[in-house]
Amino acid sequence: MKKIVPYLLVIILASCSSKKKIPDVSQINIDLKTLRFEKDFFSIDTNNIDAGLQTLYTRQGNFSKDFFYNILGIPPFPDSVAHDAKLFIASYKNIYDASIQPFKDFQPIENKVKEGLKFVHYYFPKYPLPNKLVTFIGPLNSYAGIITPDNAIAIGLQLYMGKNFPVYQSDEILNLYPAYVSRKFEPEYIPINCMKNIVDDLFASFQPKRTSTQLIEKMIDEGKKQYVLDAFLPNTPDTLKTGYTQEQLSNCYISEKTVWGYFLESDLLYQTDPTLISPYVNDGPKTSELGEGSPGNIGLFVGWQIVKKYMEKNDKITLQQLIAMPAKQIFDEARYKPH
Repeated sequence: MKKIVPYLLVIILASCSSKKKIPDVSQINIDLKTLRFEKDFFSIDTNNIDAGLQTLYTRQGNFSKDFFYNILGIPPFPDSVAHDAKLFIASYKNIYDASIQPFKDFQPIENKVKEGLKFVHYYFPKYPLPNKLVTFIGPLNSYAGIITPDNAIAIGLQLYMGKNFPVYQSDEILNLYPAYVSRKFEPEYIPINCMKNIVDDLFASFQPKRTSTQLIEKMIDEGKKQYVLDAFLPNTPDTLKTGYTQEQLSNCYISEKTVWGYFLESDLLYQTDPTLISPYVNDGPKTSELGEGSPGNIGLFVGWQIVKKYMEKNDKITLQQLIAMPAKQIFDEARYKPH
């Protein structure tokens, strides 16, 4: 994909963002508080672990069980919890210590999440909004964020320590999270991933149970999610919402016609073979078939453009209706043809 010069980049981004119609949500009040589970957990005196755990249960409530049983995977027996919690504190104390300064003031992140929740409530007034953010330090091979049963969003800070965090540079962690993944381990991705959890929850509620097998269906389903995420975070840069670099996103717009032509000429749209589809719908450093400067998961961008085209023609369609709509119908009615 060809490179573009900076002044052209500015023009493209301005023209894309100027079309957004952003509703006024300033009067919507959001009740949200942040609970710092990791502070209470790592302050436990491991020489008096049983008493420390009882204090933790009292202060942190139900999330304590989620943390031990689901995130750490400890069997639900008191002796097991005490033993494994003590080991985890010793193993991850260095990561907790490193997290103190960058997350000393969590208010700016909480405010970003609140802003997103205002838009969630605007578009889905009956959706039960979370009223808590719970921060924790979990295993490096575990969750970056989850919605808990008691309607909180739990955020695993171990995967938001900054792309240059030394732990991420070890061979063991690079095998888990290559550089194209860990470059997104920045605090600014926390609000985006919180909203993505909610988007996934909404799709589970409103999208009929069906399996998309064709590449075009998979791309449009991802495009629908991206469109809803964009509605929830209209003031957040598209690079953060897509996970693309600035160069990759800019090249997608510049080469949009070329990319679409490639899918048509290669007869890929109706392919169902996972080995043929995966390069276009999975994350990666690039889409090898499209060359340097292209993002991995370029199918997200293509599906997003098709959904935007459809919604431009059908501006009375609600987000709930969009979620429920079959991908094939969106494709047929959008008549997508980039210029």
